[in-house]
Amino acid sequence: MKNSLSIMAAFLGGAIIGGTLGVLFAPESGDETRKKIKEALEKRGINLSKDDLEDLVDEIKSQIIPEEK
Repeated sequence: MKNSLSIMAAFLGGAIIGGTLGVLFAPESGDETRKKIKEALEKRGINLSKDDLEDLVDEIKSQIIPEEK
């Protein structure tokens, strides 16, 4: 039972990360992408201010796109 819960949690986590990456790399403007992210979060009961959303996007980008040195 515990193993199946771990698999389900990993699957859901991967789906969320994959969806986020898909939205971030979509060929749309940054404003449109942020609007879609905010709408997706609000559907799940998560309300972020504009500054919080900008911080979240920056954090996600920093984790998936390595900084150039």
